[in-house]
Amino acid sequence: MRIYMQTNAESGETPRYVQLTLDQDLLGGWILLRESGKQGGRSTLRREVFLDDQEAIAAFEKARDNQIKRGFRVVFTQGAA
Repeated sequence: MRIYMQTNAESGETPRYVQLTLDQDLLGGWILLRESGKQGGRSTLRREVFLDDQEAIAAFEKARDNQIKRGFRVVFTQGAA
């Protein structure tokens, strides 16, 4: 699953973005990648590993909901609904 979110560009400021990606690794675990930063600038990449798919999905949804509360809007989604 993948979600790309972005803030609205305000008066000359560069928009910020967050990309959340949830993938299964080769050993059956789950990896949640959180990439964030300013468009065209530096970004930060954080990685969390989960053994259970339900925990991973819950963390993915919680991260998505937190970013929406902060004013990000969903631009692109890919994967499960």
